[in-house]
Amino acid sequence: MSAVQENSRWPRVSKFTLSACAATVAELVTFPLDLTKTRLQIQGEGGYRQHGASVQPPKYRGMLRTAMGIVREEGPLKLWQGVTPAIYRHIVYSGGRMLAYEQLRESVLGRSEDGVFPVWKAVIGSMISGALGQFIASPTDLVKVQMQMEGRRRLEGKPPRVHGVYHAFTKIVAEGGIRGLWAGWVPNVQRAALVNLGDLMTYDTVKHFLLRNTSIPDNSICHGLASICSGLVAAIMGTPADVVKTRVMNQPRDSNGRGLVYKSSTDCLVQSVRKEGFFSLYKGFLPTWFRMAPWSLTFWLTFEQMRRAMGISSF
Repeated sequence: MSAVQENSRWPRVSKFTLSACAATVAELVTFPLDLTKTRLQIQGEGGYRQHGASVQPPKYRGMLRTAMGIVREEGPLKLWQGVTPAIYRHIVYSGGRMLAYEQLRESVLGRSEDGVFPVWKAVIGSMISGALGQFIASPTDLVKVQMQMEGRRRLEGKPPRVHGVYHAFTKIVAEGGIRGLWAGWVPNVQRAALVNLGDLMTYDTVKHFLLRNTSIPDNSICHGLASICSGLVAAIMGTPADVVKTRVMNQPRDSNGRGLVYKSSTDCLVQSVRKEGFFSLYKGFLPTWFRMAPWSLTFWLTFEQMRRAMGISSF
């Protein structure tokens, strides 16, 4: 039986579960880097107006100093603040994107006659699957970003906005309705499409290139090399959209759920470049890359080993 036939016979719910479990492991291992990245991206925003006065933005700090500052000022466990909605997000997002990509590769777009999945098809498949998975998971991403910023708000003497995952969801719905759960979904989906273009497309293409053109077998070395490449490309392509997404989702909102600082993701992009320069879009790139590299490595190694343990062919 061919790998394609075997994959088509494997229950979709099992593939979804394997992807979600591998993503949960990767998220727990690398979440402190995600928190650090989010804090860095928020720094430098124009001061929000409160009671007629402008709040001064905090002093810029590098990745290591930001992480150490969180540990010193808020406690080491705060490095995992917001990890619960992040895991919820990845159960939906990673489970959905991986299942969608594999179905597109094997059944919809299809491989060529020699069994190769062309790069142009991998580009289409990865962007569609990433956008779809992120749109469904966008409410959990909104909650994750808001919870990650609670520690900084307390240090600035501001009252907490949320007290937990359930409270965050109910507060967002109360203020902006069901639509409020999808605040910032456009930059969210844009980022996911770009990140998956870098992640899924690069991993799939590099892995099978190595298998076809080198003597490296289909083992952890091959998976590791492909995942390192995918993490770098994903960080390069996804960081600007990630900065915009984080700022749009973290801004204060009125009673109708409309942002008070940015009108749209395009407005946020223009304001960031005009006020802080082009490279503000790559603020937090190093922690993004330093997170994506171990995240990608952890995810793909775990995912491939879980597939092997379950008796399903390599991705």
